[in-house]
Amino acid sequence: MHDIDTVTAATIEKAAERLAGVVTRTPLEPSARLSSRVDAQVWVKREDLQTVRSYKIRGAYNFIVQLDDDVRARGVVCASAGNHAQGVAYACRRLGANGRVYVPGTTPRQKRERIATLGGAHIEVVVVGETYEDAFASANEDAQRTGATLVPAFDDVRTVAGQGTVALEVIEQLGFVPDVVVVPVGGGGLLAGVGSWLRERHPGVRIVGVEPAGAACMAAALEAGHPVRLPALDSFVDGAAVREAGAVTYPLIRESGAELTAVAEGAVCTEMLAMYQSDGIIAEPAGALAAASLGTVVDVEPGQTVVCLVSGGNNDVSRYSEILERSLMHEGLKHYFLVGFPQEPGALRRFLEQVLGPEDDITRFEYVKRTNREMGPALVGIEIARSADLPGLLARMDASPLQVERIEPGSPLFHFLL
Repeated sequence: MHDIDTVTAATIEKAAERLAGVVTRTPLEPSARLSSRVDAQVWVKREDLQTVRSYKIRGAYNFIVQLDDDVRARGVVCASAGNHAQGVAYACRRLGANGRVYVPGTTPRQKRERIATLGGAHIEVVVVGETYEDAFASANEDAQRTGATLVPAFDDVRTVAGQGTVALEVIEQLGFVPDVVVVPVGGGGLLAGVGSWLRERHPGVRIVGVEPAGAACMAAALEAGHPVRLPALDSFVDGAAVREAGAVTYPLIRESGAELTAVAEGAVCTEMLAMYQSDGIIAEPAGALAAASLGTVVDVEPGQTVVCLVSGGNNDVSRYSEILERSLMHEGLKHYFLVGFPQEPGALRRFLEQVLGPEDDITRFEYVKRTNREMGPALVGIEIARSADLPGLLARMDASPLQVERIEPGSPLFHFLL
């Protein structure tokens, strides 16, 4: 078993030796688009091109390879939103261990299938609950019942040390020390590892951790002085949707001096689309967190060297319709209304002629004609060309004789309908 109780630069460097020849030395690439956005030299560390399309293989393998033979023979279990499970599956197959992985129902099908493919006969995939915490509770119960070893997704020194090896590669590939390193944050394993190594070896580097706005558990822990359970959780950024920061990762991040900030899920979607369309990068939501923060919630000085970690690329193609929808709404280009139409011929035509602008487009229309009422309700989705066009659209609606109610994003009605 391991004989360390904390994470140091030396333990991370030892982990890098174990991982040599096992993980891919992923590219570090300049990003002209991001560089232009913030007037700096921005590089992206492409962990989406890792062996399992995320950095999680680093921590999972570093943990499992250190288990004694008799312990490994009893098997391993883990809980994961998908990426950690793929790392565990790959490590089990490579090391000849057997394991069970518990994933929540929100884990994209693409990730589930990849877990099964990577692990082969060595891995059983169990879908349970709707959140990472549900999966973790089941994995923990399994470990206690069967004697299998629980492989933490982030909250163990061996996992953290493995994730921290990303930082070594960045410095070696860059050839010099960057000014800023921006890291996505879920439970904090990656930031704890990267931050621990940089704090010890290159303390002048500014370290920024970026969380999803709907799952900012590490910022909550830093504010409270200890890990706290978030009362609500937005699971959209599934690779970083963690309700409570780790007991191991929290103090390491606190001591690293890392800054914490959060990015709205809609901004993450906008960045995912930009990465796909402009850069040819297929990033999952958590993989776009760091890049989404640049120029929005994270400012850098002109000319600085900035490294953004693209943490993963396991995104289900079926999610892109939702990603586009969230992006348009975040950009102020997509809006929904309940419109009461009079039950008479020509009502819709008048709406099109009198209310819609020349560049406005109806993208959703659901109408039920009720013969026993004078008015018939319709759900209308409208996409506008520019966010600045919204006041004109609202003014024309107010001036029309129609009954119009705007459905505000985040309202109970909005979530019910959409």
